[in-house]
Amino acid sequence: MPKTIVLREEEHLYSAPPESEAGRALSVALLRLRRAQHVQEVRDLRASGLSPLDLRALRYLVQASRDARNLSPKDLIFMLGTSSANVTNIVDRLASKGYVERISHPTDRRAHHLRPTEAAVSHVDAALGDHHATLVAEINKIDDADAAVAALVLVQISDALEALADQSATGSSVG
Repeated sequence: MPKTIVLREEEHLYSAPPESEAGRALSVALLRLRRAQHVQEVRDLRASGLSPLDLRALRYLVQASRDARNLSPKDLIFMLGTSSANVTNIVDRLASKGYVERISHPTDRRAHHLRPTEAAVSHVDAALGDHHATLVAEINKIDDADAAVAALVLVQISDALEALADQSATGSSVG
């Protein structure tokens, strides 16, 4: 019974349900997607063998490297929303596993940036690859018209949720 309650709770809205049957079906589908994403994130985290914050930091570093951008520890402080001491510990752990190198800044001897190693790139790809490849494979099965409508709906919902988060962050009234 507890498993049933947990599964049903994740599909429960703490609001009045959408007015139309199609809206209710969309709501159920979105909640189901959220639950499936959460299951995959837990799976990815287990596969990585890293803490949630360490994996996030490594993902940021790998993506920055793929975009030909350098990230400094100060960048990670902002991106992870954590302290300098915590980022130092994260970088130390990732460096000790051979995932991150500290590279001296070319003109400022006090500064450095962080570079993921090839082992880090392989590790992130192995931990997240199946999850992301499955998403892409399913998206590729959807015809262009349906994909365009789905994208519009998801952007609209995402925009509304981001606006709600912005209101909360600025102390504005919610609702």
